[in-house]
Amino acid sequence: MVHVPSVSPATGQPTPPYYIHTLGNHFVDVKGRVLLLRGVNLSGDTKAPVGAASHILDGFWDTAEKGKENFVGRPLRLEDADIHFSRLKGWGFTMLRYVVPWEALEHEGPGIYDEAFIDYTITMLRKCKEYGFRVYMDPHQDVWSRFSGGSGAPFWTLHACGLNPRNFTATGSLIHNEYHDPSKFPLMSWPTSYYRLPSLTMFTLFFGGRDFAPKCIIDGQNIQDYLQSHFIKAYVHLANRIREAGGLFDECVIGWESINEPSEGFIGLQNIHNNPSSQLLKKEASPTPAQAIRLAAGIPQDVEYWSFGQVGPWKSGTVKIDPQGKTAWLDPDSEPDGVSPWGWKRDPGWELGRCIWEQHGVWNKDTGEMLKPNYFGRSRVNPNKKVSFVEEYWLPHWKSWVSRIRVAHPETIHFIQPPLFTPPPKISANDILGRACYSPHFYDGLTLMTRHWNWFNSNTIAVLRNKLHVVQSFKFGDEAIRKNFEDQLAIFREDVQQNVGEYPVIIGETGTPYDMDSKKSYGKTDGGVYTGDHSSQTVALDASLNANDAFNIYNFTIWTYNADHSWEHGDGWNGEDLSIWSPDDYIYRRRKKVQQLAKAASESHLPIPGRPQVFDAPTPIGSDIDRSSSVNVGPLVLPQSLFSSTSNHLEFLTDGARALHAFCRPYPVKTNGRPKHISYSIAKREFSLTVRVEAGEYSGAPLGQDCATEIYIPLTTFSSPTTIFPAQHHPRSHSPAHEANQSTDSLHSLHSLNKECHEVGSVSSTTKLAKKKSFLRKKPSVVDGISQVHFAFASNRVRAASSLSLHLTSDVHVPLEIPLDVLDIDVEVSSGHWEVNGQTLKWWYDPPATPAEFTIKVRARRHPCDPPLPSSNDGCNLM
Repeated sequence: MVHVPSVSPATGQPTPPYYIHTLGNHFVDVKGRVLLLRGVNLSGDTKAPVGAASHILDGFWDTAEKGKENFVGRPLRLEDADIHFSRLKGWGFTMLRYVVPWEALEHEGPGIYDEAFIDYTITMLRKCKEYGFRVYMDPHQDVWSRFSGGSGAPFWTLHACGLNPRNFTATGSLIHNEYHDPSKFPLMSWPTSYYRLPSLTMFTLFFGGRDFAPKCIIDGQNIQDYLQSHFIKAYVHLANRIREAGGLFDECVIGWESINEPSEGFIGLQNIHNNPSSQLLKKEASPTPAQAIRLAAGIPQDVEYWSFGQVGPWKSGTVKIDPQGKTAWLDPDSEPDGVSPWGWKRDPGWELGRCIWEQHGVWNKDTGEMLKPNYFGRSRVNPNKKVSFVEEYWLPHWKSWVSRIRVAHPETIHFIQPPLFTPPPKISANDILGRACYSPHFYDGLTLMTRHWNWFNSNTIAVLRNKLHVVQSFKFGDEAIRKNFEDQLAIFREDVQQNVGEYPVIIGETGTPYDMDSKKSYGKTDGGVYTGDHSSQTVALDASLNANDAFNIYNFTIWTYNADHSWEHGDGWNGEDLSIWSPDDYIYRRRKKVQQLAKAASESHLPIPGRPQVFDAPTPIGSDIDRSSSVNVGPLVLPQSLFSSTSNHLEFLTDGARALHAFCRPYPVKTNGRPKHISYSIAKREFSLTVRVEAGEYSGAPLGQDCATEIYIPLTTFSSPTTIFPAQHHPRSHSPAHEANQSTDSLHSLHSLNKECHEVGSVSSTTKLAKKKSFLRKKPSVVDGISQVHFAFASNRVRAASSLSLHLTSDVHVPLEIPLDVLDIDVEVSSGHWEVNGQTLKWWYDPPATPAEFTIKVRARRHPCDPPLPSSNDGCNLM
């Protein structure tokens, strides 16, 4: 156990039972147990108002200019919240990164807050607390704003900086709904907007307006102070409202993150004729910063055009961008006498309608010449040195942010997020007060860009930090790639220890795209044979999440859980498709089950032991996916023996999930001692944990005292037919005699089921496509997303069709109550004893006299009719 103080390091107050410490590289509870906090971002849907996905142009500009956006209903509809939170909790998640863009708080105008949205947010946070989630608040943005191609800031901030967003597309920007065909918006092109004029300018003014744009004065303040003060005040207002609501801070909301994925803008560019060295991604028309400045002034430019190949971006030609007389700068007539309709008064020294960088002598519009190409490259503190954005501009803003948030939330944990892949600067202990967590992001960039799981990958962080040449960074083969990801994430521990202290790491965003391989999982290829098959996504996501295990032992929040996801529009934002759950997958699998059930019923292959139950086929809900293959099914008769509460729980946790076995994984939720190594194999359904306990650390406890190591073991992977379809109930016991008797009874039941399966026979195939369909029928987990163990005896369509229909008989009650004896596992411990309660395994071991390591291994129990374990080369044909 980690020694914990009895008082808060931030306030000196006694710590309540729900208090979470940040020390010794971990989150720690008041009993000294190390906590691993894992969960999701809730949610990507909040990047846009309700009904305003990024491909929709209708009303986009008019609504924004009136400040009439509606975010009430984000991130979830309140009436659906219990279902979603039950699912997330059932998956073993304990942490939520709660997405709140600035626009959602202050879209109506400077200082005018959306109290209805704040009320709704407080209601949702109470739901989070009700389900036991810990939350950290994310002031989210991407490339500044929805109106510059991303998300985050309100529309009026662009007017405040003298910009006219309606002309951004004409002057070289990328905005999804203004692309010539939004349905063909280039995948992952949106990050290139960080290097286009709107984002470059806005971040420069936000972080460094006083130094780089001293003429930009509004309401008597430099634009930097004007923007930062409104940004901070909006979130402090939210924090104050949450505090006033009572019962949420520290019990549920444990901290506040700094601004998401901040950008340097122009700051740090040594020559604005060249793109920054950190810009590894180029796609579509890619102007240099100098060209972006000219384009914004309406001057046509011939710019490089970049495509993205299997190994990265490559220059494929040039293209002319002609603004045709339009400029990105706001017309002077929009502010009569210098007064804006938004309420501010602009200083006469700021000439509206003229490029601010021309006004500061950076270039000459008449000649197009860049007069000061290194204007943004030298430090204002020491002109003989290159500017350090993180130390000179990000850190002062961060200090202002944390000092104001701490007043509203004294015990807040500061989640520290500098620019992507950039280590944090040295941060004083006086600024942290013992309450901090480093929250970098990690994505498998190659898979994200190519939408394909490749046989090679690269060490992106080492390349960006100039530790490796890009050619030296490549790794080949799945095992090498997985080790590569582990090594990359290990760098984050070095970052925080060297610059901040021994504080925990949480990977704030990680995930994988689900529209891989030309949307194969959505039935867009191969005649739809692969519909619902997320095997490639499982391998990819498992590789990223595995890197958080091993020796790294990181917390994480996966991007993302979107309740409004669809196969057609993905996450509803810039073509991204990373949601781990989708209503369309849910609907597809329900329909597929009914189709298979109807086929089996029509062939009179349904077993009818016991009392039958009758139910109707489900009506699809809330989606418009292709229904050309739907089957009309009348009332169906099913055997009573097939129904159990456990099967309904399994279906509930499975339907709609994507790559379930990758993200719904075992892990130590609370550890007595310090977790040293975590290992998990999806294919083998095996988990192991090694814990190090120092001498003198008390880790033993009499049975019944709640200070055990607690491990989440998902029923979706570690249950079996004997628990899903129990012939008769046996209380769970861990004595050898009872285990042997239970095993014998279970095997007898399984032999009977297996005999029934083989009596029906199988379907032979002659064509390649037929063989594939037969393979999928024999492994319904690929088609229907059901746990491999659930189908351990489903070697033919009869038993599969019967079991697939189980969830249709009755809906589970929420909050979800997992049965106590749901797992079917073998457990081996090096010391101590254990017990299982639902999806939680508790493990006790005696305190050692000298430093010691203890190990626990958990395996899904094997049965005679289980399918063979896949080899290491078989991949993961699961969900």
